[in-house]
Amino acid sequence: MTQIQTRSIPVIRTANSPFSRLHPVSLQQVQLQDTFWKPRRDINRQKTLPSQYARLEESGCLNNFRRAAGHPEIPFEGPFFADSDAYKWLEAAAWTLAEGQHPELQNKIEELVGLIENAQCESGYLNTFFMFEREHERFTDTGAHELYCAGHLFQAAVALNRAGGNNKLLEVSEKHARHMAQTLGPAEEGKKPWVDGHPEIEMALVELYRETGNQQHLQLAQYFLDARGRGLAREKIWTFWGSYGQDHQPFRDLKEVTGHAVRMVYLSAGAADLVLETGEQALKDALDAQWHNMTEKRMSVNGGIGPRHYIEGFGKDHELPSESAYNETCAAVGSIMWSQRMLSLTGDVKYADLIEHQLFNAALPGVSLDGQSYFYVNPLAAGPEHRRQGWFGCACCPPNAARLLATLPGYFYSTEKDSIHVHLYAQSSSEIQLWDGRMVRIEQHTHYPWDGHIKLVIEGTGEFALKLRIPAWCENASVKVSGEVFQNVPAGCFEIQRNWEGTTEVQLNLEMPVRFMVSHPHVADSSGKVSVFRGPLLYCAESVDHAGDVRDLVLPAENTLQLQASSALQGALVLQGTGQVKLHPTWSGKLYQYTAKIHSPLQTEQITLVPYYTWANREEGRMQVWLDHS
Repeated sequence: MTQIQTRSIPVIRTANSPFSRLHPVSLQQVQLQDTFWKPRRDINRQKTLPSQYARLEESGCLNNFRRAAGHPEIPFEGPFFADSDAYKWLEAAAWTLAEGQHPELQNKIEELVGLIENAQCESGYLNTFFMFEREHERFTDTGAHELYCAGHLFQAAVALNRAGGNNKLLEVSEKHARHMAQTLGPAEEGKKPWVDGHPEIEMALVELYRETGNQQHLQLAQYFLDARGRGLAREKIWTFWGSYGQDHQPFRDLKEVTGHAVRMVYLSAGAADLVLETGEQALKDALDAQWHNMTEKRMSVNGGIGPRHYIEGFGKDHELPSESAYNETCAAVGSIMWSQRMLSLTGDVKYADLIEHQLFNAALPGVSLDGQSYFYVNPLAAGPEHRRQGWFGCACCPPNAARLLATLPGYFYSTEKDSIHVHLYAQSSSEIQLWDGRMVRIEQHTHYPWDGHIKLVIEGTGEFALKLRIPAWCENASVKVSGEVFQNVPAGCFEIQRNWEGTTEVQLNLEMPVRFMVSHPHVADSSGKVSVFRGPLLYCAESVDHAGDVRDLVLPAENTLQLQASSALQGALVLQGTGQVKLHPTWSGKLYQYTAKIHSPLQTEQITLVPYYTWANREEGRMQVWLDHS
């Protein structure tokens, strides 16, 4: 058996949060051994993180810290919020240390921590953009991302302190947070009323509070949330858009997701953190309304959010285009973080359902199969010009995807008094501690997400409940334990309460037929079309597999698609079958022409659909998620 360390390394520490129902398990206590996530995480550790560090050096991001340390002759490079890219990379690298010793990665971490320490001002202030000639501009533009950068610093510091045992960055963060608390706040206290146009600091301060026990951090997070809706976030470039930065009304009155998508979900995640600590019902009510608005009216079929390009954000209800959809990778990561906190708060499996859906179909597509190139934008239809890039001038998405992969094992299980909740499925070995100190070992044996049969081997003694998530996508599930079989188990939470002795096998079977999904009729781009799912995975069509234009493909009315492994896509299971393609034999080439026929003739063609997360990993061509059907 794999020996698992017992040191506690939770990604969010809710053990002492009075209103947390569930508590995520320690990161390193889940050892993924599967053929889906483990290879991706190995690539993340071995290739993605080292290459990203090189990109940070090449882009000048690391030189900005050297400049701030006393070398004004070095020019500042990159966007004004470039610091945050280094901090997100550092957080991803820190969580990776939970897997074990990685000397080369450790050396890079130590180098970057040293650069950050040297860049900090005596006052505690730390932002490499506002140094020297820009020192007088500090806290003058809420669009300058000063607190956003600080938030990512604090999260990296917490990660490094937990996973690596290095508290140097925690000391830097404490000093910076004290400076904030002394400078920013209510005017009646002699401070400067302030919020950051880009939320992030709120959840970071709460986690810093959880790590240090310093109430001042929790109070400051509460102030930043309460101060919204007072017109403080008047960015120089967005002065006419209060909703863009969620400052058009108090948060408790905000019943829909609006504005810049990443900002929205980061703010909601921070508010959820505050509810976990304070239990405030008004905040929870607002979060419930926002989450339902997002998932029921403003989310693409892949789980992507924020369809509008020009604001990287939300539009109106049912405004969900395909080819022009923005669906930023960072927004998916932020939404997953929000759902994890709501899951801890409520225990409701609908949040775990969304975490799984966005992991596979909204966040994972943001990284190529080789871990070396990235999508910033994730549309549902695209031409051959839309390809992943090795880096971006605004490089927020690559390190964000890396830190998500680094923290992935921490999403699999939670504990609740004498219960263990199983949220995600993959071949793995885990040791989970109940509140009374008992250790329970769980081994998952499965080929998920390609196969829905999961065998859980439980080693533990005494009374406790095992609570299995039955995914919302599964219409036919069964559970077998100790010879007893439960058929037609509905989606939701299936509880096995018993007095466990020795080793017990639990067989969970989630049927995975190919399913066609339709959208609300008011979603214009997908009206009358279908998307294709199998299990938790969304599928799409690519030109490389078809002779004609994939926009002309027509799926058969009878679902006859069959599974086939693809060596070109790292063993992913593709769907193949006989369909049709529209022909346009009488088209004149004009943009518009009169016709006596409504429908185009059809020709039989072999259709191949690939998992959406794998698209754009082969030769260039068109991609289409929503397809016509006969």
